[in-house]
Amino acid sequence: MPTCDSGCAHTAAQGLPRLFDVHQHVLPPAYLDALARAGIDPAREDGFPTPSWDELDARAFAEGANIGFSLFSISSPHVDWGDDAASAEVCRALNDYMSSLCENCDAPRGFAAVLPLPDVASSIAEARRALALQGALGVKVPTNACGTYLGDPSLDPLMAYLDTRHAVVTIHPTKPAAVPAGQFAARHAPLFEFLADTTRAVLNLVTEGVLDRYPNVRWVVPHCGAFVPEVAHRMDGISHVLVPAGMMSNVDVLLAVRSLYFDLAGDAEPVMLDALLKVADPTHLLYGSDWPYTPAPLALRKAEALFHGPHAKVIEGAAWQNAARLYGFRQVSL
Repeated sequence: MPTCDSGCAHTAAQGLPRLFDVHQHVLPPAYLDALARAGIDPAREDGFPTPSWDELDARAFAEGANIGFSLFSISSPHVDWGDDAASAEVCRALNDYMSSLCENCDAPRGFAAVLPLPDVASSIAEARRALALQGALGVKVPTNACGTYLGDPSLDPLMAYLDTRHAVVTIHPTKPAAVPAGQFAARHAPLFEFLADTTRAVLNLVTEGVLDRYPNVRWVVPHCGAFVPEVAHRMDGISHVLVPAGMMSNVDVLLAVRSLYFDLAGDAEPVMLDALLKVADPTHLLYGSDWPYTPAPLALRKAEALFHGPHAKVIEGAAWQNAARLYGFRQVSL
């Protein structure tokens, strides 16, 4: 079981509480090299600048933001571009690399293993292997992999395996397989398409009954749940029409949404957090910086808006306690 003792403490930054950052990214050379070999420019693919990253910068950011634990993961583009064998090889290399970053106890870290979806058999094999590595605290899955969305029945064998492991599964958005051309939001995926794809994937998980069939999987939804808080009650209302018509599984939509965990990366204040609190369990809210895609000064301002803002009392567990409990840390509070 993970632990973090008092030797990990640093001086508080900007008056922030001690933070457990569940949404922090790494950009290893193997990842960028693999994208380049596949002819993918991540900045062009997602319409967003690709930040620089190295281990020393990650350490400096954590110290400057009063982050007591960093959970690393790979961002978008997802590691599959149609070559399943190459994807499996890259995922192995990336998970080994992230594990190596967790060996230094003076910089407390873990990682969410990347899986070579949509290849289900290889993803199960890599989950089994990677979850035994030092620092592995769960897995990360994209909203869709080559057009196969979370909730698709083809992924059920992987869901069943993750259920046996009581795995924490972090969702990360990626660009939809097809987007309308000729407008701003399509060219810059993080603005709208990432949020839309997250919402699409979560609704699919809920309405396909995945959360009910695999109740031991703990799901972490990024970016304040994207548009899920805005559509949850609409989906609940529509379900009362679709279920009797045999057009939807008999699912308690609001109960299913309340079972999810949500990270607060992005622009939680002044609007998104207010909506999220209307559908989420406050003990299921988690801090996330989204560094380095969110530059350090901006990440600090967003953290201050969260923990010094109007909902600070309600979300105080999101700083550390909720994540520590979710990931099985013996030391739940500081």
